[in-house]
Amino acid sequence: MNHPERIEPQPGQESVWDYPRPPRLEKSSKQIKIIFNDIAIANSNNAYRVLETSHPPVYYIPPEDIKTEYLHPANSQRSFCEWKGFAGYYGLVVGDKQVVNAGWYYSQPTENFELIKDYTAFYPSKMDACYVDGELVTAQAGDFYGGWITKDIVGPFKGSAGSWGW
Repeated sequence: MNHPERIEPQPGQESVWDYPRPPRLEKSSKQIKIIFNDIAIANSNNAYRVLETSHPPVYYIPPEDIKTEYLHPANSQRSFCEWKGFAGYYGLVVGDKQVVNAGWYYSQPTENFELIKDYTAFYPSKMDACYVDGELVTAQAGDFYGGWITKDIVGPFKGSAGSWGW
């Protein structure tokens, strides 16, 4: 099976092919802002990002930087990550607009990911807009990984067209 060529990063860019496996947790001071139905449901400069080979970063936002009154636990939805553990999901309702499984969280993460306990990661494809330091994010293809693509991240990305059987 042929894999597409790694895109060489330019100055100020990162290649997802330089990210580690197993993934790394990294503190981010960038402003993370999420808009849904004209409401900023999250605004943080205290997020963490998870970096994993072939994936755009996923940002985990602390509960105190989220308008949690709009989140509703999706009791029947769970998933398992070999690195982070079992994830729970939230639905999101703002006014007359709602989305199922808008984001996920780890209430009992593995030891290496304890710093993101109860932080929430949102699928940018399900939000009206997500921003990193004011730049509008492009969602990673598909709704399985939830990566955030910005101009400083290059791929190719897992899940994109011709996803190499992944």
